[in-house]
Amino acid sequence: MATEPTLQNVSFPSAGTTAYGYLAVPPAGHGPGIIVIQEWWGLTAHIKDITDRFARAGFVALAPDLYGGQVAHDSDEALRMMAELPTERGVDLLSGAVSYLLARPETDGDTVGAVGFCMGGGFVLGLAAKDQRVSAAVPFYGVLRDGVPDFSRLKAEILGHYGEQDHSLPPEFLEELRSTIESQSGIVPTFHLYPGAGHAFFNDGRPETYHARSAAQAWERTLDFLRTQLAPADPA
Repeated sequence: MATEPTLQNVSFPSAGTTAYGYLAVPPAGHGPGIIVIQEWWGLTAHIKDITDRFARAGFVALAPDLYGGQVAHDSDEALRMMAELPTERGVDLLSGAVSYLLARPETDGDTVGAVGFCMGGGFVLGLAAKDQRVSAAVPFYGVLRDGVPDFSRLKAEILGHYGEQDHSLPPEFLEELRSTIESQSGIVPTFHLYPGAGHAFFNDGRPETYHARSAAQAWERTLDFLRTQLAPADPA
Protein backbone atom coordinates (compact mmCIF):
# COMPACT_ATOMS: atom_id res chain seq x y z
CA MET A 1 0.00 0.00 0.00
CA ALA A 2 1.18 3.53 -0.79
CA THR A 3 2.40 5.61 2.13
CA GLU A 4 2.14 9.01 0.43
CA PRO A 5 -0.71 10.67 -1.49
CA THR A 6 -0.96 10.33 -5.26
CA LEU A 7 -0.72 13.81 -6.79
CA GLN A 8 -1.73 14.94 -10.26
CA ASN A 9 -2.90 17.90 -12.30
CA VAL A 10 -6.33 17.28 -13.78
CA SER A 11 -8.77 18.85 -16.23
CA PHE A 12 -12.54 18.51 -16.34
CA PRO A 13 -15.61 20.12 -17.94
CA SER A 14 -17.15 22.84 -15.83
CA ALA A 15 -19.50 25.76 -16.49
CA GLY A 16 -19.23 25.42 -20.25
CA THR A 17 -15.44 25.35 -20.37
CA THR A 18 -12.47 23.15 -19.54
CA ALA A 19 -11.37 23.71 -15.96
CA TYR A 20 -8.14 22.64 -14.30
CA GLY A 21 -7.16 21.61 -10.82
CA TYR A 22 -4.76 19.84 -8.51
CA LEU A 23 -5.86 16.46 -7.15
CA ALA A 24 -4.41 14.56 -4.20
CA VAL A 25 -5.59 11.01 -3.46
CA PRO A 26 -4.86 9.51 -0.02
CA PRO A 27 -2.49 6.56 0.43
CA ALA A 28 -5.49 4.24 0.94
CA GLY A 29 -6.60 5.02 -2.62
CA HIS A 30 -10.03 6.34 -1.67
CA GLY A 31 -11.80 8.55 0.87
CA PRO A 32 -14.37 11.32 1.31
CA GLY A 33 -14.12 14.19 -1.16
CA ILE A 34 -12.95 17.71 -0.29
CA ILE A 35 -12.92 20.81 -2.51
CA VAL A 36 -10.07 23.17 -1.48
CA ILE A 37 -10.68 26.75 -2.64
CA GLN A 38 -7.84 29.17 -3.20
CA GLU A 39 -7.11 32.59 -1.73
CA TRP A 40 -7.08 35.61 -4.02
CA TRP A 41 -3.46 34.80 -4.91
CA GLY A 42 -4.45 31.79 -7.05
CA LEU A 43 -3.60 28.10 -6.94
CA THR A 44 -0.32 28.62 -5.08
CA ALA A 45 2.15 26.22 -3.51
CA HIS A 46 0.44 26.95 -0.18
CA ILE A 47 -2.96 25.78 -1.46
CA LYS A 48 -1.38 22.69 -3.02
CA ASP A 49 0.31 21.93 0.30
CA ILE A 50 -3.04 22.15 2.11
CA THR A 51 -4.52 19.81 -0.50
CA ASP A 52 -1.68 17.34 0.14
CA ARG A 53 -2.30 17.58 3.89
CA PHE A 54 -5.96 16.69 3.43
CA ALA A 55 -4.95 13.67 1.35
CA ARG A 56 -2.52 12.50 4.05
CA ALA A 57 -5.46 12.80 6.48
CA GLY A 58 -7.52 10.43 4.33
CA PHE A 59 -9.48 12.70 2.00
CA VAL A 60 -9.60 12.84 -1.80
CA ALA A 61 -8.82 16.55 -2.18
CA LEU A 62 -9.29 18.68 -5.29
CA ALA A 63 -8.12 22.30 -5.56
CA PRO A 64 -9.75 23.87 -8.64
CA ASP A 65 -7.72 26.52 -10.43
CA LEU A 66 -10.14 29.45 -10.64
CA TYR A 67 -7.63 31.70 -12.40
CA GLY A 68 -6.76 29.35 -15.25
CA GLY A 69 -3.08 29.01 -14.37
CA GLN A 70 -2.39 32.57 -13.25
CA VAL A 71 -0.86 33.33 -9.85
CA ALA A 72 -0.70 36.84 -8.41
CA HIS A 73 2.65 38.17 -7.20
CA ASP A 74 1.42 41.23 -5.31
CA SER A 75 -1.81 42.45 -3.73
CA ASP A 76 -2.69 44.79 -6.61
CA GLU A 77 -2.49 41.93 -9.09
CA ALA A 78 -4.45 39.66 -6.75
CA LEU A 79 -7.17 42.29 -6.38
CA ARG A 80 -7.43 42.68 -10.15
CA MET A 81 -7.63 38.93 -10.75
CA MET A 82 -10.24 38.48 -8.04
CA ALA A 83 -12.32 41.33 -9.47
CA GLU A 84 -12.24 39.68 -12.90
CA LEU A 85 -13.89 36.53 -11.46
CA PRO A 86 -17.55 37.28 -10.69
CA THR A 87 -18.86 35.41 -7.68
CA GLU A 88 -21.58 33.66 -9.67
CA ARG A 89 -19.04 32.47 -12.25
CA GLY A 90 -16.72 31.19 -9.53
CA VAL A 91 -19.52 29.27 -7.83
CA ASP A 92 -20.53 27.71 -11.17
CA LEU A 93 -16.94 26.58 -11.79
CA LEU A 94 -16.77 25.11 -8.29
CA SER A 95 -20.04 23.27 -8.77
CA GLY A 96 -18.51 21.64 -11.84
CA ALA A 97 -15.55 20.63 -9.68
CA VAL A 98 -17.97 18.98 -7.24
CA SER A 99 -19.45 16.96 -10.13
CA TYR A 100 -15.99 15.89 -11.26
CA LEU A 101 -14.86 14.91 -7.77
CA LEU A 102 -17.99 12.90 -7.02
CA ALA A 103 -17.65 11.06 -10.34
CA ARG A 104 -14.12 9.91 -9.58
CA PRO A 105 -13.90 6.27 -8.44
CA GLU A 106 -11.64 7.20 -5.50
CA THR A 107 -14.30 9.43 -3.90
CA ASP A 108 -16.49 7.84 -1.25
CA GLY A 109 -20.05 9.02 -0.62
CA ASP A 110 -22.46 11.22 -2.53
CA THR A 111 -21.58 14.56 -0.91
CA VAL A 112 -18.34 16.49 -0.42
CA GLY A 113 -16.83 18.98 1.97
CA ALA A 114 -15.56 22.39 0.90
CA VAL A 115 -12.79 24.38 2.58
CA GLY A 116 -11.71 27.84 1.43
CA PHE A 117 -9.48 30.71 2.45
CA CYS A 118 -10.08 34.47 2.17
CA MET A 119 -11.73 34.82 -1.27
CA GLY A 120 -12.15 31.05 -1.23
CA GLY A 121 -13.83 31.22 2.17
CA GLY A 122 -16.51 33.41 0.63
CA PHE A 123 -16.84 30.99 -2.27
CA VAL A 124 -17.29 28.12 0.21
CA LEU A 125 -20.44 29.77 1.55
CA GLY A 126 -21.70 30.64 -1.92
CA LEU A 127 -21.13 27.10 -3.15
CA ALA A 128 -22.80 25.50 -0.13
CA ALA A 129 -25.77 27.85 -0.46
CA LYS A 130 -26.28 26.77 -4.08
CA ASP A 131 -25.12 23.15 -4.31
CA GLN A 132 -26.73 20.71 -1.90
CA ARG A 133 -24.06 18.10 -2.70
CA VAL A 134 -21.85 20.06 -0.29
CA SER A 135 -22.62 18.71 3.18
CA ALA A 136 -19.77 20.34 5.13
CA ALA A 137 -18.48 23.89 4.60
CA VAL A 138 -15.40 25.39 6.26
CA PRO A 139 -14.63 29.05 5.55
CA PHE A 140 -11.34 30.41 6.84
CA TYR A 141 -11.73 34.21 7.19
CA GLY A 142 -14.16 34.13 4.26
CA VAL A 143 -14.65 37.38 2.37
CA LEU A 144 -18.13 37.83 0.84
CA ARG A 145 -17.53 40.19 -2.06
CA ASP A 146 -21.10 40.49 -3.33
CA GLY A 147 -23.03 40.39 -0.09
CA VAL A 148 -24.49 37.50 1.86
CA PRO A 149 -25.90 34.73 -0.36
CA ASP A 150 -29.39 33.26 -0.06
CA PHE A 151 -29.08 30.34 2.36
CA SER A 152 -32.65 29.05 2.03
CA ARG A 153 -31.47 25.90 0.18
CA LEU A 154 -28.45 25.29 2.41
CA LYS A 155 -27.98 21.70 3.62
CA ALA A 156 -24.34 21.87 4.73
CA GLU A 157 -23.18 22.19 8.31
CA ILE A 158 -20.76 25.13 8.67
CA LEU A 159 -17.56 25.54 10.68
CA GLY A 160 -15.85 28.93 10.35
CA HIS A 161 -12.44 30.16 11.50
CA TYR A 162 -11.73 33.86 12.05
CA GLY A 163 -8.99 35.89 13.69
CA GLU A 164 -9.94 38.28 16.47
CA GLN A 165 -7.52 40.81 15.00
CA ASP A 166 -9.01 40.58 11.48
CA HIS A 167 -10.52 44.05 11.14
CA SER A 168 -12.03 43.20 7.75
CA LEU A 169 -14.40 40.72 9.46
CA PRO A 170 -15.53 42.26 12.78
CA PRO A 171 -17.43 40.17 15.35
CA GLU A 172 -20.68 42.03 14.66
CA PHE A 173 -20.53 40.91 11.02
CA LEU A 174 -20.10 37.29 12.10
CA GLU A 175 -23.08 37.56 14.46
CA GLU A 176 -25.19 38.96 11.63
CA LEU A 177 -24.00 36.21 9.29
CA ARG A 178 -24.75 33.51 11.87
CA SER A 179 -28.24 34.92 12.40
CA THR A 180 -28.94 35.10 8.67
CA ILE A 181 -27.83 31.52 8.05
CA GLU A 182 -29.92 30.21 10.93
CA SER A 183 -33.05 32.16 10.01
CA GLN A 184 -32.91 31.19 6.33
CA SER A 185 -31.85 27.54 6.62
CA GLY A 186 -32.38 26.40 10.21
CA ILE A 187 -28.69 25.47 10.38
CA VAL A 188 -26.68 27.03 13.20
CA PRO A 189 -23.08 27.59 12.07
CA THR A 190 -20.15 27.27 14.45
CA PHE A 191 -17.73 30.22 14.23
CA HIS A 192 -14.43 30.19 16.13
CA LEU A 193 -12.54 33.39 16.93
CA TYR A 194 -8.79 33.00 17.50
CA PRO A 195 -7.12 35.41 19.96
CA GLY A 196 -4.03 37.11 18.59
CA ALA A 197 -4.74 36.00 15.02
CA GLY A 198 -5.49 38.30 12.11
CA HIS A 199 -6.47 37.77 8.50
CA ALA A 200 -4.72 34.91 6.68
CA PHE A 201 -3.52 33.41 9.97
CA PHE A 202 -3.43 29.93 8.42
CA ASN A 203 -1.04 30.85 5.59
CA ASP A 204 2.38 29.58 6.71
CA GLY A 205 3.90 30.99 3.54
CA ARG A 206 3.32 34.52 4.85
CA PRO A 207 5.20 34.99 8.13
CA GLU A 208 3.71 38.46 8.54
CA THR A 209 0.22 36.95 8.99
CA TYR A 210 0.79 33.34 10.07
CA HIS A 211 -0.28 32.49 13.63
CA ALA A 212 0.99 28.99 14.36
CA ARG A 213 -1.06 28.20 17.47
CA SER A 214 -4.33 29.30 15.88
CA ALA A 215 -3.53 27.52 12.63
CA ALA A 216 -2.84 24.23 14.41
CA GLN A 217 -6.05 24.45 16.43
CA ALA A 218 -8.13 25.36 13.38
CA TRP A 219 -6.65 22.45 11.42
CA GLU A 220 -7.54 19.89 14.09
CA ARG A 221 -11.04 21.29 14.43
CA THR A 222 -11.45 21.15 10.65
CA LEU A 223 -10.35 17.52 10.38
CA ASP A 224 -12.64 16.47 13.24
CA PHE A 225 -15.57 18.32 11.68
CA LEU A 226 -15.05 16.91 8.18
CA ARG A 227 -14.57 13.37 9.42
CA THR A 228 -17.81 13.62 11.37
CA GLN A 229 -19.86 15.23 8.62
CA LEU A 230 -18.56 13.08 5.78
CA ALA A 231 -18.52 9.75 7.62
CA PRO A 232 -20.52 7.04 5.86
CA ALA A 233 -24.03 6.58 7.15
CA ASP A 234 -24.69 3.55 9.32
CA PRO A 235 -26.61 0.86 7.39
CA ALA A 236 -30.28 0.71 8.26
